[in-house]
Amino acid sequence: MDTVFIEGLEVDTLIGAYDWERGIRQCLRLDLTLGWDIRPAARNDELDKALDYAKVTAAIDCFAQASRFELVETFAERLAAALMSEFGIPWLRLRVTKPGVNPRAKALGVEIERGCH
Repeated sequence: MDTVFIEGLEVDTLIGAYDWERGIRQCLRLDLTLGWDIRPAARNDELDKALDYAKVTAAIDCFAQASRFELVETFAERLAAALMSEFGIPWLRLRVTKPGVNPRAKALGVEIERGCH
């Protein structure tokens, strides 16, 4: 299976389990690898048959703006489901990093893989 990737996409969202986090928006960094057969789009250079990066990133931005989760795990799980449903993505890998959580670590987060490839 071919893949389309988006690396280092930063979104602001309401995320966190602690009281002080519930009143501020925080940055999450997303790395996505999306399973997609690129041959139909490449055959005749047709954007409507491609996995449109602009539409995917716009959907991610909307999701992040509306999200109100305590856990990065929940953010990852729900975003993966939303993207797979909206765009018909059969498989994806999503890494969600929450920078600055621990001063001794560059970043902390989760990585999930969903679907079949």
